[in-house]
Amino acid sequence: MAEVALDDGHSFAGRVALVTGAGRGIGRSVAVLLAARGAAVVAVARSGVELAEAVDEIERAGGRAHPVQADLADLDGIGRLAKRAAASYGPIDVLVNNAATVGPLGPTASLDWREVRGAFDLNVVSVLALTAAVLPSMVERGWGRVANVSSGIVARPGAMRGGTTYTATKGALEAHTVNLAAELEGTGVTVNVYRPGTVDTAMQAHIRDQDPERVGGGLVERFQQMRTAGSLVTPEESARDLVGRLSGVDTGDVWSFGA
Repeated sequence: MAEVALDDGHSFAGRVALVTGAGRGIGRSVAVLLAARGAAVVAVARSGVELAEAVDEIERAGGRAHPVQADLADLDGIGRLAKRAAASYGPIDVLVNNAATVGPLGPTASLDWREVRGAFDLNVVSVLALTAAVLPSMVERGWGRVANVSSGIVARPGAMRGGTTYTATKGALEAHTVNLAAELEGTGVTVNVYRPGTVDTAMQAHIRDQDPERVGGGLVERFQQMRTAGSLVTPEESARDLVGRLSGVDTGDVWSFGA
C-alpha cells in the first residue's frame, strides 16, 4: 500500500499534532521534534510534572505546546480529551499514539487478569478510541497522519517470555493499524506502525529492575547487558527516525527503526 512520492518530510508548519505519552521517553522526543519542525503540539501524559517539563522544553526552544494531563486507560475520558485537544489549536492533523504499559510481567498463570485488561485498555482500546475521535476531521479535510508506536517484539514474540500481555497488545495494535489503513485508502489519511528499536526509556528501566527468576527467559539479563554495552537506542534517535517518515504518503506499513 506504499507509494513513492513524499510531501516535505521536514516541515509541519501549520499542522496540529497530538502526541500521547509525551511526558518522557520517545513521546517527549517526538513532541519536541514536531514542535521544532513547526507543528503546534498537544502533549498528553498522565504525570503533570513530566508534562510540564516537556512543554517547558518545547517553549524554551521557541515552539508551541499545550499540555493535557489525562490517563488514557480511563476510556470514558477519551472523548473529552479529543475535544480539549481540538480546542487548543484546532483540528488534529497528526496523531502519534505512543502511550503504553509493558506490564503485567510474569508467567501467564500468575497474572492478575484485571491488570491484563487494563493493559489492553491502554495499549489497544484507547488507541482505537482516540483515533476514532480525531479521524472524521482528518478525512473531511483530506489530510491526516496517524502513527502507532509498537514494538519489534511482534516479529519475534517468543523472545519476550514473561511479557505475554505486552506482546499480545502490540500484535493487536499492528493488526488494527494495517486494517484501518486499508479502510482509509484514498482519503489522504495515512496510518502506519512504528517499531522504535530497543530504546533506553523508563519502560526499559522497569524491565531491567524485574526479578529475573519471576520474569524468566533471560529478558532482564539481556536488557541489562545491552545497557552496559551502550547498545540501546536513545529516545531522540528513535524520534528522529519516526518524525522523518510522518509526512510521507506511505500507509499500512510497519516501519522499523533504522530500516
